[in-house]
Amino acid sequence: MKQRYENYTTQDQEVWQLLFDRQMKQLPSLASPAYLEGIEKAGFVRNKIPDFIEINNRLTKITGWQVVAVEGLIPNNDFFELLAEQKFPASTWFREREQLDYLEEPDMFHDVFGHVPLLTNHDFCGFLKGLSKIALKVIDDETAIENIARIYWYTIEFGLIKEEALHIYGAGILSSGGESIYALQSTIPQRLPYTVKMIAKTPYIKDKFQLQYFVIDSYKQLFDSLSEIENEIIK
Repeated sequence: MKQRYENYTTQDQEVWQLLFDRQMKQLPSLASPAYLEGIEKAGFVRNKIPDFIEINNRLTKITGWQVVAVEGLIPNNDFFELLAEQKFPASTWFREREQLDYLEEPDMFHDVFGHVPLLTNHDFCGFLKGLSKIALKVIDDETAIENIARIYWYTIEFGLIKEEALHIYGAGILSSGGESIYALQSTIPQRLPYTVKMIAKTPYIKDKFQLQYFVIDSYKQLFDSLSEIENEIIK
């Protein structure tokens, strides 16, 4: 499948711009500096939906990763095989204007705006690739894959990082106007140290904001935790 850029409508371009503007008004003080640097490195601008060809030209030179178009959610085996090959699967369809705040299935804004900027960070990419290789070793073990999914959820999708201040790096938060504020400022969720064993035992929720977030100290900590993840998952 390819991204057919010519098929994007004026409304699609407007939705990208609306969401981009909304998030970029608040993320400079909330998001990890590595993510914000990645926005620039990936070449994202407010008035143009990203072109996968242009993104890939940039990513190849920085980390060797690529973005590949998929129709939507794909089977676990296909998903992890792509990641293990340094290919990030991304939807190409856009939400409607009336869906700005909530979607049941990730669209291009989530997949690209949320995920792609950190594909410019070497330790983050190493973690993503390494986690996927572990997943492929246990792809037929439902319990093990569920534990991998929890680790992916609480890091790649909904992770926080403690730098000079507490910041967001998870794509599910970065692409959400409401959760970007909630994750850092609400008194409702717990913010817990990144612990592989605890995450593997913590179910996640999809239909509302999270009740707990796990906080890493650095992207290198994520990468360095791969051996612990493998020992925990493959027993």
